[in-house]
Amino acid sequence: MADPKVVPLSGVGANCFKEAVCVNASRIFDSCSDKDCLEDLQVCFTDAAQPIIDRACSVKVKDVNVLNVFMDVEPVAFNRGFYSVDMTFCFMVRLEVFTSPMCHPAVVTGFSSFCKKVILFGSEAKVKTFLSGRPYVASPDGIDQDCPCMSTLPQAAVNVADPVVLSCRLCDCPRSTNDCICSIPASIANRFEGDFGCVCPLKTVYISLGLFSIVQLEREVQLMVPTYDYCIPDKECNVSNSDDPCELFKKIKFPTDEFFPRRLQELDPDDTDHCGSCGNSYLQ
Repeated sequence: MADPKVVPLSGVGANCFKEAVCVNASRIFDSCSDKDCLEDLQVCFTDAAQPIIDRACSVKVKDVNVLNVFMDVEPVAFNRGFYSVDMTFCFMVRLEVFTSPMCHPAVVTGFSSFCKKVILFGSEAKVKTFLSGRPYVASPDGIDQDCPCMSTLPQAAVNVADPVVLSCRLCDCPRSTNDCICSIPASIANRFEGDFGCVCPLKTVYISLGLFSIVQLEREVQLMVPTYDYCIPDKECNVSNSDDPCELFKKIKFPTDEFFPRRLQELDPDDTDHCGSCGNSYLQ
């Protein structure tokens, strides 16, 4: 007996235009892409990791991840409809620290950040939108008040890829420096072991990164869109009721592509754009 399937609705007009409906959607009013070269960003370490850095003779970056991007949107004076977007990119840097040529490296994590500003068009909204079901918030006088009003400012969105590490260097800190406080948001600092409080480093790590990002300004708007039908699944979920792991393994397709690398003519056109004669895909 054939396995039952969930099939899409059939009949006259099932895949044809039926009606126009009004929906709420986030419309992108303006956006920009950027390619930033971030040179000599200082890496801050906690009191648990800094002593290892102070004993280091060399360091090597394992990877850099974007933890968060803090954004602040403000209207631009004398330019109606335009807004400045202040962004602070927060990075987690994982390093291999070599304290001796004959010892295995220790892996430590540090924090680095980068700030930038862009100006984009976000249109204007003079009305306030009130929605039901919004949570209560505490007012300054300690009395809970219902605050269901949405801001009239546009919403900023940032899409960012993991940075490309360009360089890393270890430097001695001048003895005369008294700035030993690294100010980091609590939500970020809690992800590191130790305290970023008063850490006076003897050595400091500087890294250079390549950063690709897209910034957008969006607003909730009402759009008229055509509808064709409800989205009906055309297949069942692939769920196995067998407890035999070998039965599950038999259903997995053999990963042929993992054993045989693709040839140049098999690459996508977008991939070949990054293939330079020197192999420096991001440094052209």
